[in-house]
Amino acid sequence: MDKYEQLAIVGEGSYGLVMKCRHRETDQIVAIKKFLETEEDATIRKMALREIRMLKRLKHENLVAMIEVFRHKKRFYLVFEYLEGTVLDELDKMPGGLGEERCRERIFQVTRGIGYCHSNHIIHRDVKPENVLVSSLGVVKLCDFGFARLISSTGEACTEYVATRWYRAPELLVGEPNYGPPIDVWSIGCLFAEMMTGDPLFPGESDIDQFHLIVKLLGKPCLRHQQLLSHNTQFKGVIKFPNTDEMLGFYKHFASWPTITIDFLDSCMKMDPNHRLTSDELLKHSFFTHDMFPQRFLPALREKVNIELNNPLLRKYKTEILMSTDKRDETRRKPSRESKWRFSLTEGILPLFKRRKPVDMSPTYNPDTQAN
Repeated sequence: MDKYEQLAIVGEGSYGLVMKCRHRETDQIVAIKKFLETEEDATIRKMALREIRMLKRLKHENLVAMIEVFRHKKRFYLVFEYLEGTVLDELDKMPGGLGEERCRERIFQVTRGIGYCHSNHIIHRDVKPENVLVSSLGVVKLCDFGFARLISSTGEACTEYVATRWYRAPELLVGEPNYGPPIDVWSIGCLFAEMMTGDPLFPGESDIDQFHLIVKLLGKPCLRHQQLLSHNTQFKGVIKFPNTDEMLGFYKHFASWPTITIDFLDSCMKMDPNHRLTSDELLKHSFFTHDMFPQRFLPALREKVNIELNNPLLRKYKTEILMSTDKRDETRRKPSRESKWRFSLTEGILPLFKRRKPVDMSPTYNPDTQAN
């Protein structure tokens, strides 16, 4: 720690704390995550090593850059680029919501970052406002990969507790062991709705309350999850499914929103995870593409990213980050066959369930033709 001067503590958690520090030689500000003693706590050690492993593998302009890792007095220290705020900070300043255009810019970058993770067979598992960093130039970067998971076909069981409750997908709440990238897509939807309104979409006070809020708005879970519920003593006899007439749905709940915006949210938050769009499909949704938004936004974003990567501590990673980002964008733009297989965390490689295609909308789209 000799080459860094601690300026302030900016975050604390069960893992340790995050400090705002100054690099003495370059005078650059960094964020340092200081873990608890990893030799004393196997869980903390596992979390630290997982985050280190993930961030060494992932290089993208919408993911936080790790500058270095070191150990000092039995603790891991992870040094990151410093970004001035988070989406949570923005929501505190704008309690009525961020406005649709800012929301679109933010969620587009989040989806790009998540899409890059998924293309590397990694699920983040903890997308929420405080884990979405925002620079002074408006560049968005996902952080906190302590719960991230490499999707494999080895059959290793997944941990049950992941994701902060308000952003947790139905499959996690019912104890589905066979979950994957769709849990991040659900969290993207929760994040988007909160940015639009200023309020959490499903602020459950317990797992039961969380699931109740979800089914009250979106209706019954898929058959597989109903079966899991019937064997779950925590939920048995507690959750009642609404009739179709009683179910609100997003088109009623957010009736004042443009239809194209509602459909984007709806595409993220299907009760059946196999019916949610993938992160790549979300980036092609009409919410982003109907007015050539990516073509206008991405060149401006790259200019800002270039400015930020000229930081002396980040300069050596600049080429790798930009090349990795561009390679991913080029791959995503190429037409490709949809995979016929999916990874199961408990059963290996399985056939892919058919997922609905993105809705192609124009500004003259008639909402009466859209099935809820």
